[in-house]
Amino acid sequence: MPSPILKTLRPWLILLLILGAVGYSLWKFLPNSSSQNHQGPPGMGGPGASRAGPPGAGRGGPPGGGRRGMFGESMLVSVATVKKAPLSVQLEAVGTVTSLNTVNVTARVDGQLSKILFTEGQEVKQGDVLAEIDARPYQAALKQAEGVVSQYTAQLKNAEIDLARYQELREEDSIAIQTIDTQNALVRQYKGNLENAEGQVEAARLNLDFTKIRAPINGRIGLRQIDVGNQVTANSTTPITVLTQTRPISVVFSLPEQQLNTVRQQLKRNPDKLVVDALDRQRASRIARGKVISLDNQIDTTTGTFKLRASFANADDSLYPNQFVNVRLNASEVESALLIPSGALQRDDEGTYVYGIDGEKKVSKLRVVVGVSQAEQVEIRQGLVEGQRIVTEGVDRLADGMTVRVAGDAEDTRPHRTPGAGEGRHGQWRQQKEGQPAVNPAQPGQPQPPAQAGGQRS
Repeated sequence: MPSPILKTLRPWLILLLILGAVGYSLWKFLPNSSSQNHQGPPGMGGPGASRAGPPGAGRGGPPGGGRRGMFGESMLVSVATVKKAPLSVQLEAVGTVTSLNTVNVTARVDGQLSKILFTEGQEVKQGDVLAEIDARPYQAALKQAEGVVSQYTAQLKNAEIDLARYQELREEDSIAIQTIDTQNALVRQYKGNLENAEGQVEAARLNLDFTKIRAPINGRIGLRQIDVGNQVTANSTTPITVLTQTRPISVVFSLPEQQLNTVRQQLKRNPDKLVVDALDRQRASRIARGKVISLDNQIDTTTGTFKLRASFANADDSLYPNQFVNVRLNASEVESALLIPSGALQRDDEGTYVYGIDGEKKVSKLRVVVGVSQAEQVEIRQGLVEGQRIVTEGVDRLADGMTVRVAGDAEDTRPHRTPGAGEGRHGQWRQQKEGQPAVNPAQPGQPQPPAQAGGQRS
């Protein structure tokens, strides 16, 4: 068992180990700021070997250079060039495939369903007979109506003959004028009865025709919901089947109200350019292409969006009613725009900015005015010029005036570190230990030959 003395000294021993580790780390990774009587490693010179750097050299930086990162190392960044190119403004949303016409096929007269003449899923044309109702009661009603017409036709003809005879007698002053007036009223009565009977004949013929249930539109037949032999009525809520138009078909989708003016202006100027692509769930392939045909007349206050309807020919039946699709709308086109990668754009309390880089690899904060954005590109309307280089990666720790290294440049392909003022040969020895060539303080940028053991003291 450990003695009480060891229990008492254990926290102090742990503290001493931590302090020792911290001290070693500081000696290992931080440059030595002392410029007098620095004892370098064995074989690298005696006391006083350390020398101050050239005038004007900052800590860890070249003479006259800008600010650098931690431990005297400049940061590695990626840059891009401002380009001028056409920009197509595309808006994306989720849409629902909606049929332009959907009809519940029901009976228009009462009767027993005698025939079903369609197949579920069949494509039909307007006027095709889909089903038949027992027509015998309506054929009988038509005959009755035609008989009434014949009766009123005969009565009217007889009344007209009597009226002509009374008019001849009136010319001879052999009949009272009252008799002629009564006969005229009787003729008009028979004419009215005849017209009423003829209307009943037309209604009977129409009801007889309604016993054949026809397709009101072109479309695809759905599942059958009523079987042969069932009694159907004109006001039934259960349809025989549902007929849906699929060619053409539409897609309804919503966009934020901020895009309303853009879409409306394009719809007025050139509606043919409002092209809509229906994409699959992964947005990897295009299912169909159409164009916007109408906008809703109001904005939805609960979502702050407005609805649009796009029409698709759908010749290959790639779109199906009530299907969810991803929609990409080509809202407008900018013929010549200054474009930068979206990763270069930064924001703060004052607005948007980017970090530009000059020929000396110094960065500067540039305020910009942003236009439209599309995918990974952003339009810049003010603040940059074509061909200007900007930082795209590594912007998190940049500051105005900092000197950086550019990824891909020949002189910046490997990280380097320049000894700071006061590091002397100790800094050179650390560079050689890290695999970097030593730098002669007297001639910056020129490698210094290794020191020989037992060399002369200065």
